[in-house]
Amino acid sequence: MRSLMLRYMRMPAWQSWGLALPGAGLCVLIALAASFVAGLHGGPAMLYALLFGTALHYLHAEVRTAPGVRFCAGTVLRLGVGLLGARITLGQIAALGWPTVFITIIGAATTLLAGVAMARRLRLPATLGVLAGGATAICGASAAMAIAAVLPRSAERERETLSVVVLATLLSTVAMLAYPLLATLLHLPPALAGLFMGGSIHDVAQVVVAGYALGNEAGDVASVVKLLRVSLLALVVMGVALAFRQPGSAALPAASRPPLIPGFVLLFLAMAAWHSLGWLPAPLQTGLGQASQACLTVGVAALGMKTSFGELTRSGRRTAVLMGFTTSWIGLLMLAGALWLQLENP
Repeated sequence: MRSLMLRYMRMPAWQSWGLALPGAGLCVLIALAASFVAGLHGGPAMLYALLFGTALHYLHAEVRTAPGVRFCAGTVLRLGVGLLGARITLGQIAALGWPTVFITIIGAATTLLAGVAMARRLRLPATLGVLAGGATAICGASAAMAIAAVLPRSAERERETLSVVVLATLLSTVAMLAYPLLATLLHLPPALAGLFMGGSIHDVAQVVVAGYALGNEAGDVASVVKLLRVSLLALVVMGVALAFRQPGSAALPAASRPPLIPGFVLLFLAMAAWHSLGWLPAPLQTGLGQASQACLTVGVAALGMKTSFGELTRSGRRTAVLMGFTTSWIGLLMLAGALWLQLENP
C-alpha cells in the first residue's frame, strides 16, 4: 500500500489523474447516493455519505481505488472548504449590528478555547480539543476537516477527525429539532431566535432548516449569523496552522515546506472578497455554493471510506463528552446572549 502511494505521488500529473479515477468515481457515486437518500427521506447528505463510505471501508486499501479515495479526502475536500467563501459578504455581517456580531464572535472564540481546556481535563490530545472546539464554534464537519488539513498528519488524526465529524453531525441534528422548540417556549422574537440558532447549531444547512421553521425573519438572521461564524474559518485555520507548525519546517526545502497559509484558505478569502465587491453574479454564486456542497459531500464519503466504525469506537466516551461539552457551551452562551439582548430591548 505504501509503495503504491509513493509511486502515485511521483507520477506525472496525467498518469496520476488516470490512476485516481476509479476511486474518485466511487466517492462521487457514494455522494450521489447520499444526496438522493437525503432528498427522499430528509436529513444531512454529509451524514449519509459518511455512513455509506464507512460501510465500504474495505475498498480504501484496494489498489484500484486507494489513489482516488486519497485524492477526494484531500484535494476535493479542501476545494469544497475554499468555495464556502462565496456565501459571505461584509455587508451581510455589518447589517447584523455590533451587539449580535460581538456575541457571535465571543461565542465562537470561547468555544474553541473551551474545547482545548476540556480536552486537557479529559487527558485527550490538544489536537482533538482544537478539532472539537473548531467544529462546534465554526461550521461542524466542514470546519473539522479544514482544521484537520493543517494539523500534523497521522493515522490517529484521521480517526479523531471522523469521530468529531460524526458527533458534530449528530449533535447538530438534535439541535436543529430542539432549538426552534426552545426558542418558541422562551418567546424569543424572530431576530433573537435567529441569533440563538445561527450562533449555536453546527451545520449551515441545519441552521437554515431550524431558522426558517420559525419564519422568514428568523431564518434570514440565523443564516447571516451562521455565515459570520463560517467567515471566521480562515482565521481559525491560519491560527491552528501557526500553532501546530512543526519547528523544523522552516529548514525544509521550499518544495517540501508546508505553506504558512494553505491554498484553500486563500481561496476562501478570495471568494469572500469577490462576493463582497459584487463580482460574483447570483447564478455564479449559486453554482459555487452547490459546487462547495458537492465537493464536501464527496470528501466526506472518502473520509468515511478511510476509517472503520471499529476504529471509531476506540475514541471512547471521552470524545463524546468533549463534543457534548462544547455543544452545550456554545448553545447556552448564545441563548444567554439572546436573552440579554431581549432584556436590553424589550
